[in-house]
Amino acid sequence: MNAWTSHGGALLIAALASTLAGTLALGGCKDDLFTKAAMVTGGDPTRGREEIRAHGCGACHTIPGVPGAHAVVGPPLDHMASRAYVAGTLPNNPDNMREWIMHPQKVKPRNAMPDVGLTDGSARDITAFLYTLQ
Repeated sequence: MNAWTSHGGALLIAALASTLAGTLALGGCKDDLFTKAAMVTGGDPTRGREEIRAHGCGACHTIPGVPGAHAVVGPPLDHMASRAYVAGTLPNNPDNMREWIMHPQKVKPRNAMPDVGLTDGSARDITAFLYTLQ
């Protein structure tokens, strides 16, 4: 083994270590997003993703992180945590988002989003998941 080979091996190990550290950091970012969303909304983002699937939200919306949610009837729900408004009229905060999710027809009569009979807990969990979508 010459000096180049051993030096190249060290570079390869350093590159792999850097890649692993980056991967772990990204995983930590997701955990941080979920923790922050839970704290802000009082809901559980993991349960929220399951509630989204169970109530068929992906039949109308494209929702990142939700398998099969690639529809175009309603708006895509990417970047929901960063949007200024919910439903085009309500300032984006957890209470307004939860109210919209639970009672879309009450908030904005005759819009296309149906009231699917969500409980407060389910709406809170869905809100928490949507708040992970930066």
